[in-house]
Amino acid sequence: MGTEQQAKRRSGAGRRPLSLLTATFLTLGAGVVFLTRAPAAEAAPAEKCTRTKGAVVAVDFGHWGGPVVRGCDLTPTTGYELLRSGGFGTTGTGHDGPGFICRIGNSGFKNGKQHPTPAEEDCVLTPQATAYWSYWIASPGQRKWTYSPLGATSRTLEPGDVDAWVFGGTDIGGTKGRPTFTPDDVRPPGGDPPAPGDPAAPNVPPGKVDLTAATRWLTERLTNGQRVVVEGDPAPNYLATTEVAYALASLGDANPTPRRIADYLGRTEHTEAYAYPAGKDEAPDATAAARLALVAEATGKDPRAFGGHDLLGDLLANVCLSGSDAPQPVPGCATRGDFRGTGQTEGQALAVIALLSGGAKPPADAVTRLAELQCDDGGFPSFLILDGQVCESEAGSTALVALALQTAGGHTPAVTRARSSLKKAQFRTGAWPAASYSVPGSAHATGWVAQTLRALGDPAHADAAVSWLSRQQLPGGGFAFEEGTTDPLLYATTAAVVAGARSDLVTLTTPEPPTPPTTPPTGPPTTGPTAPPAGEGPDLRKGSAFLTDHKRLVQGRYYEGSPRFADYGLTIDGAYALAATGHDDATLRDIVDFLDKGGEDASGRGVHDWTKIGTKYAGGGFIGKAAVLAESVGRDPRDFGGRDLIAALAEGVCPAATPAEPRKCAGKGNYTYATSVFSQSLGVIAQVRAGETAAASGAIAYLKSLQDPSTGAWPSLIGEPSAVEADSTAMAAMALDLLPDAGSQAAVDKSLAWLAAQQLPDGGFTGASGNSVNSAALAVQGLSLDAGKYPAQIAKARKFLASQQNEDGGFNVVKGGQPGSDVRASTQAVGGATGVSFGTLTRDLSGTTARPVPSTAPEPTPSTPRIITAGEEPGGTGGTGGGSLAATGSQVTGLAVAAVLLVLGGWVTTRTTRFHRTATEGPTPAPGHRTDGGPRPTPGRRTTKGGPRPTSGRTTKSGPRPTPGRTTDSDRTAGSGRATDDDPTPAPAPDRATDGGPA
Repeated sequence: MGTEQQAKRRSGAGRRPLSLLTATFLTLGAGVVFLTRAPAAEAAPAEKCTRTKGAVVAVDFGHWGGPVVRGCDLTPTTGYELLRSGGFGTTGTGHDGPGFICRIGNSGFKNGKQHPTPAEEDCVLTPQATAYWSYWIASPGQRKWTYSPLGATSRTLEPGDVDAWVFGGTDIGGTKGRPTFTPDDVRPPGGDPPAPGDPAAPNVPPGKVDLTAATRWLTERLTNGQRVVVEGDPAPNYLATTEVAYALASLGDANPTPRRIADYLGRTEHTEAYAYPAGKDEAPDATAAARLALVAEATGKDPRAFGGHDLLGDLLANVCLSGSDAPQPVPGCATRGDFRGTGQTEGQALAVIALLSGGAKPPADAVTRLAELQCDDGGFPSFLILDGQVCESEAGSTALVALALQTAGGHTPAVTRARSSLKKAQFRTGAWPAASYSVPGSAHATGWVAQTLRALGDPAHADAAVSWLSRQQLPGGGFAFEEGTTDPLLYATTAAVVAGARSDLVTLTTPEPPTPPTTPPTGPPTTGPTAPPAGEGPDLRKGSAFLTDHKRLVQGRYYEGSPRFADYGLTIDGAYALAATGHDDATLRDIVDFLDKGGEDASGRGVHDWTKIGTKYAGGGFIGKAAVLAESVGRDPRDFGGRDLIAALAEGVCPAATPAEPRKCAGKGNYTYATSVFSQSLGVIAQVRAGETAAASGAIAYLKSLQDPSTGAWPSLIGEPSAVEADSTAMAAMALDLLPDAGSQAAVDKSLAWLAAQQLPDGGFTGASGNSVNSAALAVQGLSLDAGKYPAQIAKARKFLASQQNEDGGFNVVKGGQPGSDVRASTQAVGGATGVSFGTLTRDLSGTTARPVPSTAPEPTPSTPRIITAGEEPGGTGGTGGGSLAATGSQVTGLAVAAVLLVLGGWVTTRTTRFHRTATEGPTPAPGHRTDGGPRPTPGRRTTKGGPRPTSGRTTKSGPRPTPGRTTDSDRTAGSGRATDDDPTPAPAPDRATDGGPA
């Protein structure tokens, strides 16, 4: 449903990201606890995986003084299967089954004993936000971890992917508790197989660039900390300014200077002076536009709204469709695929990288144009030559083009030849010359080639280059252009800094997914399908069909969170969506009867094994969620599933705050185990709809107290620091809108004004994982409380939802994320698009009839393969705070992260995923362990990477370049997100929805 649900998914193998709350809630388990252990499969040796074959998972046991243990899967399918196939045993929670990762063990540490131990965590419900397994991911070429926006079972793996699990604590945005090791530390050495005959790296002593001194030298070149001004020229040197921004951004987020530079360059007058010299409405200088886009991406700004221009859109609109030989040639177009007016290889490559880093797909002709420039020796020239012209390769150009082609994909042979060319051209000192005919080593060329070779999987050659650079650094911190000269040069220094920081242009500018919450939708009323709001929107009939498809809805009654375990929270979300649209009342009746009449999943669990009603773990959000469904379809919430849900809510209102260890109440009026605004709101809605407003007065007052007085918005979590967000704000508004008093209505009005102001230009809303479908759907519901005031915002949000609907009727989790339909995101999109509030959702089922529930197959006997740790020494080393990376020897410290929830969420979407395990690779999953596969939102954030390269002494419209060598300057899933609407314990997660509630 909401952010919390998404958080929960992250820990769950197949769920989408949850919020902190959801994860926590799951950990606290129920009265009867069925802890399910998933044995590890026999792992392939770690050395069998390469950067282009198989996937690697790293689990950090540093919290207990252990090492970082790696595992390999040669035929990866999902993040959850990678964990198991990599040799790790897991235990899920009693509340949500084996897919919701609560414990992990491996023979490489304490003989496979799983952690946390039962004494540390009972694994009944979701673990608390400060102590759980968080899930981090890195795709091929990425140098920074991203807090996964999908659950482990929802994350579809590609060759070269790397996953990490870290125990500790993080926040919903994944800004804390990051792995202390990098993806490169645990990746297999090398990328694509090197060409036969490639030389070994030079044997040179190790060395490091003094980044502090170099940073100081670069900063001193800036005027007012914003721009480079060349002596004698009052105008800013924009190209040089972008170079400094890339170099300083490669050092991390702590230095504010790159953002100050971006603010300066992002002023309309500077953007247009640099990138639009022919006029603001004319084609841009492609090289300058690409450079500015990279600055925006490296500093977390939007390249589609930079200086009043859509830089990426303008680049895409100015790719040549023909060349100079056309009947009516276009100025600036030498041949098809050129970016207009570039003329140089640097500009073409920078534009391709800028588009890819900004989430746009460069035209195939533009990428092919780069690949076709390759010279006979495997290198690339500095100019965009035509057929028949002399091809003279340069190291800087070769490195930049190879990096662009590797990032674009599909050009492995060209990249392999370029790598070979660069390695053959490396001097024994570790340096490269600025041009093929030069003799001295060039700091400029060496810096950029080192970046590319490290990115392509040749760290030994890159380290040799950095060693040479360390010996060339001048006393003031800068670098001269070539060996033997003593005048520091800005372009040489920027290249050396990025190389010394072990970064590259792509890494600097590749965004990390933001942090969106998720919330389940609700729907409309009475008989007949609900008429959606006016205007373009998603196909709700098609979306309803997706939700009721038998491949997803087991026996037509429930969704699975993990094999044989119903995800009751997600099932209720689906029921909300069907109630909202009215497109399949018969299936809705089946779901409601299953929940109300004692139905059980394949493991023998019913809905109240999930609500925990009657136990010390009874959760206000869980109970409220079930009660709201009963009220919406005309069932008695005082006798639903044989329990009085309304009485249980009244009993669950806390008279005061309780200690952290039972983790029940944050304050007077908080419902027990309601650790999110979603959970609190669900309980309030249920009580008020049942006519118990007086009994809910304490809960209502507590919900109101959580509203931020300055903005009118609500935070995600209760009881711990949490930023305000769209999902929780919309949910709380729906709850308070049921109250007629002036104070409540004023609170709703203020919250909706804030909510409307958060809308993105494309109509979406930011959630934990990015531009979130869940958040947009919930925003539609919230803004529809005052539809007369916000018709334009509602229409834009519905159009956004339509843009994220797939051919099968389902919806993506987040715009620009892993494509594919996700069940949880789809429940929220379908119901939310109707604009019906959970507070008024009504569906009359009187015309439907009960249908028998199909029988459940007996539980299969699982196989128990042994646990093998690839490339690790068995046993732990002890120590405090961290262990050694088994495969690298690097020291790491224990990380605080919240990934448990991510694994669970993905399971729902992967029920139909193929079983790739063979007898030699590991056990075949027991019958019934199917997965459907679909993405789920989670927390995640943007990061930026890289830096361009200057060209040797050449000058272009975008600025001069030094000669001779051209340089140019990721709803809950297993493990990560943690809270859910109905979960009692907060769990950091991207999108805050979880099984437990419509958050």
